[in-house]
Amino acid sequence: MSNAVYTALSKQAGLMKEMNSIANNIANASTAGYRREGYVFSEYVQRLETQDRSLSQSNVAGHFFDTTQGSLASTGSAFDVAIDGEGYFLIETPRGERLTRMGSFLVDAEGQLVTQDGNRVLGDGGSPVAIPAGANNITIAPDGTIAADGAPIGKLGVVNASPTALAREGDNFLRSDEDYQPVEFAKIRQGFIEGSNVNAVIEVSRLIEVQRAYELNQQLMQDEDERIAKTVEAMRRR
Repeated sequence: MSNAVYTALSKQAGLMKEMNSIANNIANASTAGYRREGYVFSEYVQRLETQDRSLSQSNVAGHFFDTTQGSLASTGSAFDVAIDGEGYFLIETPRGERLTRMGSFLVDAEGQLVTQDGNRVLGDGGSPVAIPAGANNITIAPDGTIAADGAPIGKLGVVNASPTALAREGDNFLRSDEDYQPVEFAKIRQGFIEGSNVNAVIEVSRLIEVQRAYELNQQLMQDEDERIAKTVEAMRRR
């Protein structure tokens, strides 16, 4: 295999990952609390034995999550909450603690605050949030303190993690590969839901750009394959 093909293959692998990431962003442009994801690429240059020549290959150095604030939409629901600023809600799942910006919660049969899928919402101490039976007025203060009929009953847990240490999971959850830290001055908005931070127009434009680059690279590989085949055939006829 020629050096040109090795270079093209490394680029194709990166472009394919980028296309999948962009397509996923577009598909979730209307998903509440969704964070846009992208990849960071690096270049690896190897000096060849031939003087003044080198081989360049691309490499996926890592990924990141865009932490830009999504737009906040008013719902009027007491258990719909949005984080205005940095941070994530802390959720207990069967796979362990997970993070999310999706704050559409409800109260289950046991009186605990849960996500739409039944995962328990954790307070700032790491314990589930319990809503008293028969409470008529539930308020959530900007600092996350929850009160039932004027009496404090708990506080929402809001934590933060490095964008490059996060990994996406199903149900709009994120997993942190590093320790996360509590957000000291979190700002909570009761009765609001944060929308996706994906700009669909920009993502579609980027998808077209990456697809074109992929097609050009594919053509280069085909041309190189034909060149090698013709060279081998010419040598065979000698």
